[in-house]
Amino acid sequence: MQYYRTRAGKILGTNFKEVHKKAFDVYLEIKKKTKRRPYIRSTYFKKEKIFLNLYWEHLLNQDNWRDRLRRIKYFIAALELMKNTTLEPTSKENPNKSGEIFHRFSGKDRDGEVFFVQIKEYRKKNQKYLISIFPE
Repeated sequence: MQYYRTRAGKILGTNFKEVHKKAFDVYLEIKKKTKRRPYIRSTYFKKEKIFLNLYWEHLLNQDNWRDRLRRIKYFIAALELMKNTTLEPTSKENPNKSGEIFHRFSGKDRDGEVFFVQIKEYRKKNQKYLISIFPE
């Protein structure tokens, strides 16, 4: 399997509040650039937008604090991966809804730790949303 090598590492911190603040500050910088939904442009998808708001809703609805912390630490590295990667993701159609495709990109952070970024694509509207970031 090929991994995109990021220059960014994990966000350092021991508790959720500390790591969440750093990650959310990066998110707010992206959010300030637009009046509507925050997004980044992806090289792999020919500079199409990937919307970020669904990720935060998904993350904050989880019950387990340890899992939230584990996932949010890779936020900055995941943004870099989505912006710059040209490597082919693992793509799979949603078995429950035929109009959705899940793309899973794999990357390695600065320290060599493997993580995955999952993006949901709606075929009908041709919109892409960041859904999940998780380590191996």
